Amino acid sequence: MERLRIVVIVAVIGLATPPLMLLQAAFMALKLPLVRWLPVAYHRLVCRMMGVRITVKGSPSHMRPLLLASNHISWLDIPVISAVAPVSFIAKSEVGEWPVVGWLARLQRTVFVTRERRSQTGAVARHIADRLEKGDAIVLFPEGTTSDGNRIRAFRSALVGAAESLVADGGDSAAIHVQPMAIAYTRINGLPLGRQHRPLIAWYGDQALGPHLSRLLRTGPVDVTVSFGDPIAAADGGGRKQITAAAQSAVGELFATALYGHPAQGIVVTSLQDTEAETAGTTQ
Repeated sequence: MERLRIVVIVAVIGLATPPLMLLQAAFMALKLPLVRWLPVAYHRLVCRMMGVRITVKGSPSHMRPLLLASNHISWLDIPVISAVAPVSFIAKSEVGEWPVVGWLARLQRTVFVTRERRSQTGAVARHIADRLEKGDAIVLFPEGTTSDGNRIRAFRSALVGAAESLVADGGDSAAIHVQPMAIAYTRINGLPLGRQHRPLIAWYGDQALGPHLSRLLRTGPVDVTVSFGDPIAAADGGGRKQITAAAQSAVGELFATALYGHPAQGIVVTSLQDTEAETAGTTQ
């Protein structure tokens, strides 16, 4: 029965994906407003077929320009967040080279940042500024990598600063709002997820995508909570370190509240200073 369930999931998603990719490509070519909403419908289908049940607390801000700063646990975060609201992502350029995933990312109008090619910064800045001016909400993962699902890694102010600088090069960074957002996986098969079981969903370290996907499909229904905090105005939040610290604190409280029912302490892996020291000069 389990094998049949997996076959049905793969078959439905596999059959639906190619025509929807073509349709999205057409929407992009024609610059139709539906280009923002087709990914939402597609990822809702993916989540429904995989048995991912989403609880949303709060909502994306209507303020623009808007960057959403979220913790990052798994590749599953992408369809979950995309099923909640019409968003795009800032990602490292390597993602665009992954088979299938790269195509889907491009069709969701992901902004790829190349670390090594500083000469492209101006072009990327103008692209992000243009997207934000048109009202797009863009998601940034300030941790720079995924966690084990039990805690939040310290946010890299270099990543928040890089996004802010990119926009400043092409627009007015003072007008940017950074909204904290937290994603927390809370249950499997209706049972609360303990600390030892959350890494079953988390995709971190050197795990291969195929085996992780297969294991996740065998686990059964998954419950996840997506929480939105109050947006932080860049003009009022001080420098990038202050904005990063405020966003990290807010995401941590949202994350802990979703898992434990209260804003617990001690959920950050390393200090902000330690993370910045070992990742200085990097961008997502």
